[in-house]
Amino acid sequence: MPMTNILKPLEPPYPADVDEILSSYPQQDDYILSLFRTFANSLRFLKKGMPNLLDKASPLPLRIREIIILRITANKNCEYEWGVHVTIFSKAARFSPKQVAATRSAEIDLALWSEEEAHLLQSIDELCETGVITETTLAQFQAAWTCEQQLEILALCGAYHTVSFVANTARLPGETFGAKFPK
Repeated sequence: MPMTNILKPLEPPYPADVDEILSSYPQQDDYILSLFRTFANSLRFLKKGMPNLLDKASPLPLRIREIIILRITANKNCEYEWGVHVTIFSKAARFSPKQVAATRSAEIDLALWSEEEAHLLQSIDELCETGVITETTLAQFQAAWTCEQQLEILALCGAYHTVSFVANTARLPGETFGAKFPK
């Protein structure tokens, strides 16, 4: 039986309603990322399924957002999205090459991160593993972040789990410009 329900990026020309929505997504020289074109398999998902949490109104600094995104996508083994974010945002987030590589490590190297960042990484790891932040880690999480920031962190974790699931299920190869996981 032929497989007709294979999740993959749509190719142009797009239907008018899809084209209209995709035109609001980030692009470089009219290129739309494979991930966004994969979202386009569902108009509803394209419109609502992936909130844009990377805007300037975020209560989190870019560096913190990128720590969250890199750790989630690394934990979910999503080289596609990890590589896009490393390439596009790591310089602006002021990550060293060792910090970028460390987002893939199961161990949190305290020499590479501020205390706040190390606690954030621990929170993310616990959420990825069990869906719950332990009491000790939760106390540190609540002390470091406002309620608004806590919700933003949790929303980013959920959103980038979804991104990882979509990219991995669609078997998206890395973008040509995207970084690769360290060996």
